[in-house]
Amino acid sequence: APARAKAPAGPITPETPIEPGFVCSERHRAFFRGQLGPGFSFNVPFQKWLKANAGKTYRQAAEAYRLLLEEKKAGKPPIDKQFEYNTYIRDFFAANPGKTLPQAILCWKRKKALAGHNRYEAADLAALNE
Repeated sequence: APARAKAPAGPITPETPIEPGFVCSERHRAFFRGQLGPGFSFNVPFQKWLKANAGKTYRQAAEAYRLLLEEKKAGKPPIDKQFEYNTYIRDFFAANPGKTLPQAILCWKRKKALAGHNRYEAADLAALNE
């Protein structure tokens, strides 16, 4: 297994750089609660941000956390590539109340076979006429 990153020695400050291979610890949680309030928690999007942004500061991390929370409150959270099917089916039913799951799956299969993105579009209903 790869070696775990060493947490920086001494107290974490807003200017401390995020270490490569970030691992959530009580020390990190205490820092972020101090910066962001008692409601802070290590959610998945924030953990991904921390792991992808080694070298940025903990101040930037706190700003990113606030931004991620705003985005979450503003609408649907982003869906990872492996969940495209779930997104497609959700959007299909939102646009087509009364349609069936087999119809949604038929449209999804046609969409997947085409070049381009895999997001639902009204044109996908053509699969039901083939």
